[in-house]
Amino acid sequence: MQETRSTCPYCGVGCGVIIESDGAQITSVRGDPDHPANFGRLCTKGSTLHLTATAPVTRQARLLQPLQRLVRGETPTAVSWDAALDNAAGKFAQVIQDHGPDAVGFYISGQLLTEDYYVFNKLAKGLVGTNNVDTNSRLCMSSAVAGYKQTLGADAPPACYDDLKHADCLFIVGSNTAWAHPILFRRIEDAKAANPALKIIVADPRRTDTVEIADLFLPIQPGTDVMLFHGMLHLMLWEGWTDAKYIAEHTNGFDALKATVRECTPDKVAQVCGIPKDDLLTAARLFATSPATLSLYCQGLNQSSSGTAKNAALINLHLATGQIGKPGAGPFSLTGQPNAMGGREVGGLANLLSAHRDLANPAHRAEVAALWGVPSVPEKPGKTAVEMFQAAADGEIRALWIVCTNPAQSMPDQATVRRALERAEFVVVQEAFSTTATCAFADLLLPATTWGEKDGSVTNSERRISRVRPAIAAPGETRHDWSIATDFARRLEKRLGRAGTLFPYDTAESVWNEHRETTRGRDLDITGLSYAMLDDLGPQQWPLKEGETTGRARLYEDGVFPTPDGRARFVDTPYKPVAEAREARYPFSLNTGRLRDQWHGMSRTGTVGRLFGHVAEPMVQMNPQDMARRQIGEGDLVHLTSKRGSILLPVRASAEIGLSQAFVAMHWGEEYLSGCSSTGTRLAGINALTTPAYCPTSKQPELKHTAVKILKAELPWSLLTMAWLPTDEVLAVHRALQPLMAMFPFATCVPFSGSTQDAAGAERSGLLFRAAAHDAPADALLEQIEALLGLQSADTLRYADRRRGQRRSVRLVRRADQSAGLEAFLLAGDTSAEAWIATLLREELPAQSYGRLLLSPGARAPLAVQSRGKPVCTCFNVTDLAIQGELGRCSGTPDERLAALQGTLKCGTNCGSCIPELKRMVRMVPSEAVAETP
Repeated sequence: MQETRSTCPYCGVGCGVIIESDGAQITSVRGDPDHPANFGRLCTKGSTLHLTATAPVTRQARLLQPLQRLVRGETPTAVSWDAALDNAAGKFAQVIQDHGPDAVGFYISGQLLTEDYYVFNKLAKGLVGTNNVDTNSRLCMSSAVAGYKQTLGADAPPACYDDLKHADCLFIVGSNTAWAHPILFRRIEDAKAANPALKIIVADPRRTDTVEIADLFLPIQPGTDVMLFHGMLHLMLWEGWTDAKYIAEHTNGFDALKATVRECTPDKVAQVCGIPKDDLLTAARLFATSPATLSLYCQGLNQSSSGTAKNAALINLHLATGQIGKPGAGPFSLTGQPNAMGGREVGGLANLLSAHRDLANPAHRAEVAALWGVPSVPEKPGKTAVEMFQAAADGEIRALWIVCTNPAQSMPDQATVRRALERAEFVVVQEAFSTTATCAFADLLLPATTWGEKDGSVTNSERRISRVRPAIAAPGETRHDWSIATDFARRLEKRLGRAGTLFPYDTAESVWNEHRETTRGRDLDITGLSYAMLDDLGPQQWPLKEGETTGRARLYEDGVFPTPDGRARFVDTPYKPVAEAREARYPFSLNTGRLRDQWHGMSRTGTVGRLFGHVAEPMVQMNPQDMARRQIGEGDLVHLTSKRGSILLPVRASAEIGLSQAFVAMHWGEEYLSGCSSTGTRLAGINALTTPAYCPTSKQPELKHTAVKILKAELPWSLLTMAWLPTDEVLAVHRALQPLMAMFPFATCVPFSGSTQDAAGAERSGLLFRAAAHDAPADALLEQIEALLGLQSADTLRYADRRRGQRRSVRLVRRADQSAGLEAFLLAGDTSAEAWIATLLREELPAQSYGRLLLSPGARAPLAVQSRGKPVCTCFNVTDLAIQGELGRCSGTPDERLAALQGTLKCGTNCGSCIPELKRMVRMVPSEAVAETP
């Protein structure tokens, strides 16, 4: 058994992990107690990482050899690396020679390592001569980048995680930290417990789990953040809560901003934002008068057509009150991806260059050209993410290279994205997982290494660089991303007639050393850092200049900023509403965001059935009053329609959602949610609806707001089928079912897991397939589904009524304890028995008493079936019913009841992701009455 220190590949907290491996197999993972980001803690996603790296997952979901398609739409065939890269170099060289360097584009990922990012940036801007290299970080952090640069002068978060211990006020805005950054939220809980006087303000259109810890909740209307911040500054000026000395000595531009916020009176702000004036005053007072105020913010500010303005307006509050450059104070953007920060460091966006240099600055372009040894770096701005796919859809970009990201799921306005992928003459997809939607559009598929196999570095939200180390050898023919790019670049150099090479790299460290030299003298100078130092001393924060031994925890403590005059700049940011306002035809504001236990497009987390326990299937959440007005019931299917498309989803009532608002998780793409329109057009997940409108400064799209209408759907015929499957088949069957999903107007297909293990000791896994249609489909389609789910065997029991369009199939198996268990079932036409039959299967209850009764039409179970309930704690598989039962026996204060719950059931004692939900349940479930002793 071997232990390897590395990092978690999910959110930007940058948690350290210790990977245990045995030969070629990763066997377990735990938090690294010595890593300063997490001190041993991991969230549900991080603690199940080893389950995404099992041999069955690798065999079924990984891309393990280069593949090419000679004809679009056909099954790809294996080719050698030499043939694949020669083909790619030839195609790209031909496009460049025929149409110029700007006819190609590279779309890469915030989940790449810094070394990978660096090579691709140099490949595009240094060799090809195009700035058409952008990243999915454009969808994530580009507004934060632009906001920092406009106000503070550089893309450098000035605070650190340790500031949570020193803060007297936390202002969390546009971030469901409890779900998006769970381990950081644990540190917030620790800070509150250590300092009960700490005040926490949460501003968010939704009442998320993060609100559970708040002293003040501001449920603002979507997109009104700038008005909120201006209203707070208006009150700060009125009450004399600004820091005139700090403003005079360290800033410029305050007078222009004062003139703007003068109009943002409490009455106006209350009307626009939809919050009480008293709450606005309380927020302004706490922010300005607390000894130290720390702001935490994420996609609610970034993913907006006013994203840069929102970021700048929040930073304006810190500058106006002197809440920056001291322990516990400052604006702190929470990075959405594990290495979005590292990508920014190497200039991996279309408007950036290495080491935080600006593409628009001629001196910066000359510096980078000299460092790279090229005559020049192109001046023409590159296409950003939305622009790049629009250009490809228009025929302007003819060759696309996509790395470690899934634009056919994650980009807004999927109709345009898919038109781009179809129209491009040559599409390369460099991926670890063969299961993403984008892989279906690739002419060439290149297999890359992933977590547990990669070697390099990442930078987290607090500017801390960590080493990523391989625990096992690369499987199959996979290669590191930087190595693939290097090999391709060398071949392309020859095709373009370049003598020598710009890519002399033979290790990840050799790439990183060159990147390090580009930072000399810059705000992120890391010339004092080395791989050896990271190996010996652990993760380090930048800047860390040559001759220094430690990095800097906080920036701007001296009040000097990286601007020409050393002063920070107030930015006059007038309030603008959302790009696509609600109106009579589209009266709802659709918000998208993360689930607690899932990540992005779920290419990794989607391989673990356990992670679907908390939220099992795609749905749209609505306010119960909105549902009642429209006579929509719980679980009903609705048409969710924007100006770009329409999808079908079941509805769940949620008091978290404000009136005239709706929420759908960002993760649901065509891999899990699909269907076809009446014209036969395939509908592809939630981003079939979202708008491509973006912030004019950061070019980040407004994924947090789309105007939609919601109408009840009339699809009388329904289908539900569930089956336990062998561990080494479940993901392959999922892929085989995906084309069949498109045969229905509505369909979902998701994994689930059980509480027992299979013969090999792995968690039992299964699939749930749900569909709806106007009429019953042909028997042949249902038979295909049955065959894939093991319901065509001789021991399958069947009932069919073709006249009524009803069909039932069930399969019982004899278990080791000689009891009969339900292994698979299909309900078609009449799915009213779902509640009890699905419970029998999912919870592996004895089924010998039911037999042929399982085939009887109707909803009622012939015998009582007691469900264990919905999972709340993923780590220990503790359900809501178990928690409610235990809480009914507990007494004392809420903290005492929570402690008793944790002691008895262990829920909330491992990763802690379920603690906000546990606290809410403690508050809602009455305690046992305890007689007081006289």
